[in-house]
Amino acid sequence: MKSYETVIGLEVHVELATKSKIFCGCTTQFGGEPNTHCCPVCTGMPGTLPVLNKQVVEFAMAAGLALNCSITQKCKFDRKNYFYPDLPKAYQVSQLYLPICRDGGIEIETESGKKTVRIHEIHMEEDAGKLVHDPWEDCTLVDYNRCGVPLIEIVSEPDMRSAAEVIAYLEKLRLILQYLGVSDCKMQEGSLRADINLSIMEVGAKEFGTRTEMKNMNSFKAIARAIEGERKRQIELLEYGKKVTQETRRWDDNKDTSFAMRSKEDAQDYRYFPEPDLPPIEIGDEWLLTIKSRQPELRAEKMLRYEKEFDIPSYDAAIITGSKHLADLFEETVTLCGKPKEVSNWLMVETMRLLKELEMEAEEITFTPVQLSTLIQMVDGNKINRTVAKEVFEKIFKDNVDPQEYVEMHSLGMVSDDGLLRSTIERMISESPQSVADYKSGKTKAMGFIVGQTMKEMKGKADPGIINQIAKEILDSL
Repeated sequence: MKSYETVIGLEVHVELATKSKIFCGCTTQFGGEPNTHCCPVCTGMPGTLPVLNKQVVEFAMAAGLALNCSITQKCKFDRKNYFYPDLPKAYQVSQLYLPICRDGGIEIETESGKKTVRIHEIHMEEDAGKLVHDPWEDCTLVDYNRCGVPLIEIVSEPDMRSAAEVIAYLEKLRLILQYLGVSDCKMQEGSLRADINLSIMEVGAKEFGTRTEMKNMNSFKAIARAIEGERKRQIELLEYGKKVTQETRRWDDNKDTSFAMRSKEDAQDYRYFPEPDLPPIEIGDEWLLTIKSRQPELRAEKMLRYEKEFDIPSYDAAIITGSKHLADLFEETVTLCGKPKEVSNWLMVETMRLLKELEMEAEEITFTPVQLSTLIQMVDGNKINRTVAKEVFEKIFKDNVDPQEYVEMHSLGMVSDDGLLRSTIERMISESPQSVADYKSGKTKAMGFIVGQTMKEMKGKADPGIINQIAKEILDSL
């Protein structure tokens, strides 16, 4: 069997985090009753005129700068003409000839080391609506709420060679966009979608094979499976002496296979021409410098700062900064309590344990910096011990409780009555003659049994360190 190389390029569609749409004032909020977030402008009614949302241009510039692109300071919109039910005006406003960003790239980690994936361009455009297929009524419904939601499309060069490289590229891209604040990148809500262009060629060949396109993939797991499935399909075709057809395919994750949708060779001419209702965009040097000055600290810079400023291990810094939500939670909690190592420990141990146990993503964390800092200060002030703190943290994580109220309601605070604690230790010692004898014979570890029994008697509401101190004092005096 011949050896083949997979060649992959991506077109990534990113919904921008503006409050209003690209050419009108309708909300971009996800959800809502069908056809309630739209107006004559975003549905393209005759006689309406679009007005460009300035924030869209600024978000596109910010993304381009972070992805090492050059900014096209004189760019324009073009009209892409086609009819489809979820695009009522029968054209899409996009950028073909002068996209706002060009010639960028990002570095990813691969099994063989670092690799740069080049970015051909980034262009701005409007999103289309959504078709809802109703099998019960055997009909298709249209929801125009998404029409006119601003997008940037990030088009890579065909530089990726495996599903692992694609996922590494998408994960880094998503993290950069989230740090910039230009998109929430919630794939389950369609905020980040990828079209996969894939071909295969014999190892050593100079020309790429015929590519296929799989559209609107919105799950990393599905993307990885789709790449492997399409790769195998194309290899099988060539091995049987058949040709790969250039076409658009739909991946069915439930059936673990893809289906042909339409042939690219028969694709209609989109008849692009300059958008007549929108003037060209001129990005002056001052505006560009303003956007550059607003660029936030990205992950690589943040990791180095965490190690230097907060003296936390590089591994911990890498995990915490691997999610913008987790990094924000860390920094805001540190600001409140001033204990970076404690905050890092709670995030790295208990938070990671619960995320894994509940099969959650870091972005789904709902507890606040105030709750975590309060818990840390309660431990530091000896109001609760660490065993109780772990119990309280789990309730904070799962049920969003107020830590102070929960501790008071369940009487979990530390016992502050020294007399009660001493009398309890004395009783445990009198009930443990063997442990006393072992301790007096030099087996100091025997005191651990007495400490454990005391903690059990106190229902965990005592400081093990103080119990050790008092127990040693009493035992040494015997």
